[in-house]
Amino acid sequence: MKITFKDLTTTFKNSIKTWDYFVNWNKVFENSSELEISLNKLNYLLGKKDFNTEFKKLYQDSPEIVKVLPVLLAVRNNSLEIFDISKNTSKFLNFSTESKNTISEYLEFIKETGLIKLFKEDGIKNLVDYVIGVEVGLDSNGRKNRGGKLMEKIVGEYIETFCKKEGFEYLEQANAKKIKDTWEYEVEVNKSSRSFDFVVYNPKSKKIKIFETNFYNGGGSKLKAVCGEFKSLQDELKKQKIDFVWVTDGLGWETTLKPLEETFDHNDYVFNLSMLEKGILSSLNW
Repeated sequence: MKITFKDLTTTFKNSIKTWDYFVNWNKVFENSSELEISLNKLNYLLGKKDFNTEFKKLYQDSPEIVKVLPVLLAVRNNSLEIFDISKNTSKFLNFSTESKNTISEYLEFIKETGLIKLFKEDGIKNLVDYVIGVEVGLDSNGRKNRGGKLMEKIVGEYIETFCKKEGFEYLEQANAKKIKDTWEYEVEVNKSSRSFDFVVYNPKSKKIKIFETNFYNGGGSKLKAVCGEFKSLQDELKKQKIDFVWVTDGLGWETTLKPLEETFDHNDYVFNLSMLEKGILSSLNW
């Protein structure tokens, strides 16, 4: 199947988001449930007029409540360094039960960070529900990584279906050692720790093909660097008579077409998801 650079760039997908891309609910509820007991204890303080006195009582009875304070600010660290501009010094706070910080320091933290607003009469009604919302927000930071994993998952399904049909074998996230241990096939790479997204092995020809995948919603300097990296990888593998297949997609490439075109012209196989859908793997020499 003969393809052109225009074929590649005019069939990029706008999105590969699946239903589970947006929020990892299992992780959200797992994280919030670990804090639920302490959060329910802190619920006692909601709407209390003499917050300082009531906090001191609660802390003396249950010092572990402080471990949830950073989470209320959408921070996962259990120790923080706070810089005081006026004094040009830093204050160190530890939120574990072994902490040497005082009740007064925790009260200062609650006041100065604005957390005290949560506990006012016109604040929130339930800290457990509040933290579930915080966890959803924190989880959104993982979407970028999930996007990369989604591309691997989608390409992996095409490879799995193809291998079952052809009687081929494949590995996911395979380094040189794993390839050698599985098929007694030597691959020399300039990074001993390098792991390839997929490696497909034809037991009849005793040959392998190495796959890398990625998806880019937005542009940036990274895309140009990826092009340079995969041109070098193509040369490195071709010397060993190993085919390198790069499957990439996303409208982010529209901002970096020149480096992509140079890599397309240089490399033997640069595909996108639309090409996999049309069965381009079957057209390769296995």
